[in-house]
Amino acid sequence: MTESVRNHPLRDLIAAKGSVVIDGAMSTALESLGCNLNDSLWSAKILAEDPEKIYEVHRRYYEAGADVAITASYQASEAGFKAKGIGAEKAAELIALSVTLARRARDTVLAAHPEKRNSPLLVAGSVGPYGAYLADGSEYTGNYTLTRDEYRAFHGLRLKALAEAGADLLAIETQPKPEEAAVVAQMAEEDGLSAWVTFSLADAEHTADGTPVTDAVRHLSAFDNIDALGFNCIRQEWAARALELAHSVTDKPLIVYPNSGETYDPATKTWHHPVNHPGWDDFVGRWKSLGARCIGGCCRTLPADIVQIAALLSKH
Repeated sequence: MTESVRNHPLRDLIAAKGSVVIDGAMSTALESLGCNLNDSLWSAKILAEDPEKIYEVHRRYYEAGADVAITASYQASEAGFKAKGIGAEKAAELIALSVTLARRARDTVLAAHPEKRNSPLLVAGSVGPYGAYLADGSEYTGNYTLTRDEYRAFHGLRLKALAEAGADLLAIETQPKPEEAAVVAQMAEEDGLSAWVTFSLADAEHTADGTPVTDAVRHLSAFDNIDALGFNCIRQEWAARALELAHSVTDKPLIVYPNSGETYDPATKTWHHPVNHPGWDDFVGRWKSLGARCIGGCCRTLPADIVQIAALLSKH
């Protein structure tokens, strides 16, 4: 792909630090602050209802040692807001607010901790898949089919709003379908944005729609604006094999931010924690040895998890 993106803040940060700490779950942290997220907009509904709590979550993750905050825009699509009676103009304002809140949290933390100015703290604009808008677990199956133009129409307003609000890069995340991720990557390049792409998985060797991990990673590696590739919202036990496969087909840095170890039942919308589950110290060093340069947490993780991950990355 032709390079048209001037700034690669994540690539530069990896080069400077060696390892980068991604933040943890927005939704779990919001729930810990008393938010009710039982809604098709999920954490995005808090952008309209109580944005200061989103600011507080970002602040806590930066304080915990995160180098990158992911905005509360994963489920914040034009279509999703429209279904709630929110028009395009207001939707764009709320998506932009997701960036503003993260940037403000960064400013607060940098003012309180001047030593953190030694390396940049980044804001990644979250772009979830079309399946997240369906709010039926489709981001874990990929059971939907759109044309390229339909994907572009769905993602367009959000990408424009994130770019104009000053996101440093995009987090094209929890992607079940490589072809959708490729469309979003192309759109990001057109908007002058670098990004990472992380896939959801069906198992350790296949993306959620059944594509071999090697094919998915190889496909997205062709984009010069994609500065890291990997996996999120997955079982911790799958990460090592998936990273091994990804590492075999790309020279790009790898990124992984799995769930806490609890498993989610989409039918009952409940989480189940296994007995005697391994901790982060059983995984992080191994993931780093397999090429993971960016590590964080996804569902059911909290700032305490990011403290552990940051400490482990600095040790290994």
